Amino acid sequence: MEAGETIPQIIKANLEKWGNRTAMCMKKFGVWQRYTWTQYYESAKYLSLGLISLGLQHGDVVAIIGDNEPEWFWGEFAAQAAGGVATGIFVDSIPSEVKYIAEHSDARFAVVNDQEQTDKFLEIKEQLPSLRKIIYWDPKGLRSYDDSLLASFSDVVRLGREYEKTHPGLFEENIARGKADDVAFIYYTSGTTGLPKGATITHRALINTAQGFISRYPLSEEDDLISNFPAAWVGDSFFSTIPHLLTGARLNFPEEPETIAEDTREVGPHFVTYGPRQWEGLVSQIQVKMMDAHPLKRFVYNLCLPVGHKVADIRFQGKEPNFFWKGLHGLAYLVLFRPLKDQLGLSRVRFAVTGSSVLSLDTFRLIHAIGIELRQNYASTEAGFISSHAKGEIHFESVGRPAIGTQVRITHQGELLVKSDCMFSGYLKDPKKTAVSLVHGWCHTGDAVHVDDEGHLIFMDRLEHMGELASGHRYAPQYIEGRLRFSPYIKDAMVIGGKDKDFVSAIVNMDFTMVGKWAERHRIPYTTFVDLSQKREIADLIRQDLLRVNSYLPEPTRVKRFVLLHKEFDPDEAELTRTRKLRRDFMEQRYKDLIDAIYGHGAEVEVTAPVTYRDGRQGVVSTTIRVNSIE
Repeated sequence: MEAGETIPQIIKANLEKWGNRTAMCMKKFGVWQRYTWTQYYESAKYLSLGLISLGLQHGDVVAIIGDNEPEWFWGEFAAQAAGGVATGIFVDSIPSEVKYIAEHSDARFAVVNDQEQTDKFLEIKEQLPSLRKIIYWDPKGLRSYDDSLLASFSDVVRLGREYEKTHPGLFEENIARGKADDVAFIYYTSGTTGLPKGATITHRALINTAQGFISRYPLSEEDDLISNFPAAWVGDSFFSTIPHLLTGARLNFPEEPETIAEDTREVGPHFVTYGPRQWEGLVSQIQVKMMDAHPLKRFVYNLCLPVGHKVADIRFQGKEPNFFWKGLHGLAYLVLFRPLKDQLGLSRVRFAVTGSSVLSLDTFRLIHAIGIELRQNYASTEAGFISSHAKGEIHFESVGRPAIGTQVRITHQGELLVKSDCMFSGYLKDPKKTAVSLVHGWCHTGDAVHVDDEGHLIFMDRLEHMGELASGHRYAPQYIEGRLRFSPYIKDAMVIGGKDKDFVSAIVNMDFTMVGKWAERHRIPYTTFVDLSQKREIADLIRQDLLRVNSYLPEPTRVKRFVLLHKEFDPDEAELTRTRKLRRDFMEQRYKDLIDAIYGHGAEVEVTAPVTYRDGRQGVVSTTIRVNSIE
């Protein structure tokens, strides 16, 4: 057996190497709790043996749902050590979504966080005949529950300790039997074009992907990471969990999703990976604070930021700023950028990464301006780690050069093909879609990409989402949407066009908090989200951002008309995936009347839309939406 051939084997090697060294930290009740590699190993070990005693067999699936906490990962590693397979469910999934994944994966066990997640499984248990046990790790609110399916995490660990007495050495034997090509995890894709697909990924692919990643971002056991990606998403394994296992870097868990910003500041991580929405949120946070800041602070910000932009632009060109600009930037760093980085929890960051989808260029430039070397990554569930920026080779319009060991091709249609040891094995129970994605050893990504003269990949959009107007002019919706989200007043947007349309238009989600503050300062009365969104003054405010974005675009592909939607895009209504990507096909059908009105040159349209509340209840919202022109 080669050391590190499977994920549990890496954990065992880490136990032998770092035993009493801190592996994980979790903030509970305001205090950081530390877990050594020994505790880490033993928690996974006895949970694994407990699951075996309850009937877990080789190849069985364990579904896990909950916030990012140590128990989530111990559940994953316990299943893998027993020869089982883990799968994750996003924490905000509604019961029907939980049922789909648990049923599709034939999950035999569920490891859940708390009462809320337990209730989801209990609600659908009659529809899951394969389910043998629901194991919860936070017992709050569950004392009065009396269901034979339920067991606490601590009770299963206790069962494991008892089981070891009659089966000594079984856990270590199971780990030794593991092979690199065993399936480690089933990751369900975001489902932008239909029901999520279960991508099966082996230990080899996960480990190779993470090794390629840390070859670009070298980490050590002295470094701190923050676990802030949903653990059910493949990006968490690629850019957080597996790099943590390979390098020994400490993995830190915030107390609650609401305390991520505060807890990140306390940890001061050396490496952060945020999605585009999170980076855009940080930039929006900066802008919000500056709008409400003392006039002197706003003056300093407006004075220093252009210096940061100038130095960033020089470095983007592959040059070093001269002594004058270095001196000015040093002064700006002391006065503004260093305290700003500290407020964002990024004071110690050596590596900052974005990925998942296209990041607004304005956001990318501002992060660099304040002294954070943000790099773009490009990866997918199916193809693994594809490319990233290297140090000193940051082209903000690109997603970097291909990763070491990754081969790429571009078809005549502009689709990217990838071949590497990081690729998935296929889609669970779907050989037809697997055959379309994996052809002669090449993974068809479905992404529209081209390569520039320096070998950098330029990501445009999903091939199926690249738009073409009736005139034949092509446009990239994600590019336009990313630049719109840079605005503090725009939370989200969906760009619309097509071969049967003469121009590009947009459905815009305003940021209710920011627009509300703007309205109050300008003494514009309003009552609700719906009321505020249809004010003429708000349309004029958003029109200025659309004019800004249009200035970057060729004239034929500029946005000509837009509407301000009466509600936010919502994953609970299937408008967004759980990773907050637009489900375009669904949205275009759902808002067909609205889109017809935009292109029919009407002034307004009556909209009646179903709404799903967080408790699962259905409702209906009816309102009149105004159609606005840019000119």
